[in-house]
Amino acid sequence: MSVGIGILFHTIGAASAALCYTPQKKVQQWSWQTFWLIQAAVCWFILPIVLAFLTIPNLLQVLTEASTNAMWHSFLLGMAYGIGGTAFGIAIKYIGFSLTYAIAVGISCVLGTLLGPLLSNQLVDKFSQPGAMYIIIGLVLGVIGIAFTGWAGHQKEIDLEKNESTKNLSFSLKKGLPICMLAGILSAFYGLSLDAGKPIADVAKKYGAGNYSTNVIYIFSNIGAFITTFFYCIFLHKKNGTFNEHIIGNKKALSSNYLFALLTGLLWYGQFFFYGLGTARMGNYEFTSWAIHMILLVLISMLVGLLLKEWKKSSRMALLILSAALAILVLAVLLLAYGNYKAKP
Repeated sequence: MSVGIGILFHTIGAASAALCYTPQKKVQQWSWQTFWLIQAAVCWFILPIVLAFLTIPNLLQVLTEASTNAMWHSFLLGMAYGIGGTAFGIAIKYIGFSLTYAIAVGISCVLGTLLGPLLSNQLVDKFSQPGAMYIIIGLVLGVIGIAFTGWAGHQKEIDLEKNESTKNLSFSLKKGLPICMLAGILSAFYGLSLDAGKPIADVAKKYGAGNYSTNVIYIFSNIGAFITTFFYCIFLHKKNGTFNEHIIGNKKALSSNYLFALLTGLLWYGQFFFYGLGTARMGNYEFTSWAIHMILLVLISMLVGLLLKEWKKSSRMALLILSAALAILVLAVLLLAYGNYKAKP
């Protein structure tokens, strides 16, 4: 039952992540860097600190006793994750959202899941436990399902270009593919950042943090991601002269923009909060939490797209590919869940 609750928390977290970009569509008169800086400050700086104080008993004492090396490693790996997020945005410019999403998330899904056990020389031992075959098949199907969503999305983009007689003139696989692969690799570092911070969480557990112990790691992993994002947004502000967007403009639009940025930050941080609660319940295969989160994120994102009628003008071929992708992703999650259940101590 604990694994089932873990999957439920992962689903809530993935849904939060899938919906976090929705408020951005309502933003007016703001450049990307203005919006992104505000929402990043909320989800990667303010909320990790606030939630840690609310959920970690004796937080200051925990930070005093915890390993400084663990803090630095988590922070630096979080910075790498932040660079990956920026690379993701740049890759979209060259090869489109669908291909970027499929390639980057596919790479992140595999590396973020397997690198931790591999670097700690525990991978063979992990896959010798009961349920290992379900885990392996689930991972493979997850990557295949993510690839199918990319294929479906690319087909949708082709259909839209035909319907609207437009073409993406900036498309360049030569430029976009390396950046996209870099985004996938560096995004996987977030899982490593959480692994590096486990000694800090262990101290938090000693003081009664229980299933909320992961929240203390976010102080370092998320703030690391915020630092790289902060400097990139400041660079764009300086380059484009957009600093004044934070305070100048229509008062109603300005208030709405801050509200939408706050909501985006809350939703984005929600994925981390529920990810931690889900991971704490996954047992011997808790390292598969990253794969489960990534697969559910893609699955729910596609379902949200269908509900918002983003596939309305797509061809029958695109919808058939998408249907196959969704079925494969659901099966992948079920297999990963069952593998965790079989190995549960």
